[in-house]
Order: sequence, then structure tokens, then C-alpha cells
Amino acid sequence: MPPTTTDKQMTEDEVIAELRSGMTIGIGGWGSRRKPMSLVRAILRSDISDLTIVAYGGPDVGLLCAAGKIKRLVYGFVSLDSIPLDPHFRAARQAGRIESVEYDEGMVYSGLYAAACRLPFLPTRSGLGSGVMTSNPDLKTIKSPYADGEELVAMPALKLDAALVHQNRADRLGNAQHLGPDVYFDDVFCAAADRAYVSCERIVETDELLAAAHPATLRISRAVVSGVVQAPNGAHFTSCVPDYGRDERFQREYVRAAADPEAWAEFRARYLSGDEADYQAAVSAAGLVGGSVGGAA
Repeated sequence: MPPTTTDKQMTEDEVIAELRSGMTIGIGGWGSRRKPMSLVRAILRSDISDLTIVAYGGPDVGLLCAAGKIKRLVYGFVSLDSIPLDPHFRAARQAGRIESVEYDEGMVYSGLYAAACRLPFLPTRSGLGSGVMTSNPDLKTIKSPYADGEELVAMPALKLDAALVHQNRADRLGNAQHLGPDVYFDDVFCAAADRAYVSCERIVETDELLAAAHPATLRISRAVVSGVVQAPNGAHFTSCVPDYGRDERFQREYVRAAADPEAWAEFRARYLSGDEADYQAAVSAAGLVGGSVGGAA
């Protein structure tokens, strides 16, 4: 009988070749935690631009802002966790270089979940009584049709053309596994997208996924995955617990460089001027392989 499954292994550049300028792209992870940074760096190397990015943002958003790749940003926050605000995002936001749509974190989830369910919106209490409603005047409320008559926010679906996420392990078919404490809504990002791409620390046999941890860690199904990329240290400099923690030294270097155009040009030339292998070699030469705060989130 012919095989009923498909090998979905790709490289970062092959993934980016399937993306286009003007797309709406969701990026998984949370702040400076388990971001698909090797895929973000591949976007930096490309000529893709005018993107709408949906994210619980971290350095993924910061780097894309610095490179002028973002036209519109939909976000709950843009933080480096141990450093409250990404400096490139702050500069782009203050200068008005990006269209900014800021929602409550729960509203972003509701919007993604609505898209995953193929619904135009979902009712939610998130955002009620806050400045979110004032800063987003296009948001509408809806009255419950039941006896309670409660007024709720009608959070519009956040439909994605593509989603990019990073996991600890995956098989060649696209089943993906998180081994850290939280999936960070990566599964919902994938379900909300027309095409989802998973980078991972290691591609293993399906049986190894099942043997490594509880089946509940297999939150991303091959049914929603278009491609899988083996990317060891691919979340650097964000964390990928338990494989490695956030690289605080590199993150501080990133923030310091962002404060000065000349320093940023040197940082970009050192770390971002080549391909992913060049990046990893530069990180290794700097003694920054994996997280320097092992296990830190």
C-alpha cells in the first residue's frame, strides 16, 4: 500500500520561500521564551516586507522592527521578560514606523481561537472597562442573547496566512512536542493559520516523541503543519526549556547595541549578516551556545 503520511522536513530558507510580502504571520512563543528565532532570522535575510505580525512579542518583533519588515503589529505585549520592553519595538512605536494594534493578552488568544474555529469573532470579557476599547475604536460589543443580557467584547478573529513556532521535538511528519512547562498558545497559532511551520531542537522518530513525555505534550498535530525544520539552538537567544535557558548575556548585548546606531551596525554585521550557520558559529565563538542561565524561562 502507498504511504499515508508525508515527510515535511524543510530548511529555514525553504519555509521563507513559501511566504510573501504583505502576509499576516503569527509568531509563537511568549516574550523572550521559545521563539522561532532561526525562522525570524531567515525572514531578515529575505526581501519579504510589509508584514502584519501577530504575537506575544519579544526579540522576534524587535528584530523585524529593526529591519523594517513590519507594517502592522497586533500584540498583547513586546517584552524581553528580564528586560521589560524590546528597544527596537519601542523606537518603531514611538517614531510611528509601524501601525500598532494593542490588545489585552486574553483578547489576542480569543482572536486566534476564533480563527482556529473558523468563526468571525468570539465573545469575551477581556478588555471590558479598560483603555483597550478606547485605543481600538473599531472594536464592538455584543449583548448575550440569553437571560443574563451581559454585554461582551466581540473580539474579531485573527486569521493568519502563516504561523511560525518553535518546539523542543518534532517528527518528520509535523507532530510537535513541548517539553517545557507551557505550550504558550503555539498550538492555537498553528490552528489559526492557513499554513503552519514548526522549527524544533531535534527531529526524532514518532515513537520517541511518545516515549519522552506524557502524550499531553504533543499539542501540535501534523494535520495542521505544513513544514518542520530541525534547528538546534534555533530559539537562541530566547529560552527553550529544558534544552537551554534564555541567554541573558546575549540579550543584554542586543539591548546595548540597539541604543546606538554604530553599535547596532556592528552587532548586525557580526551576528546577522550571514546565514543561520554563520549566526550559530558567531554565537559559539562568543561563548554563547545555548542559554547562559540554564533552565531559566
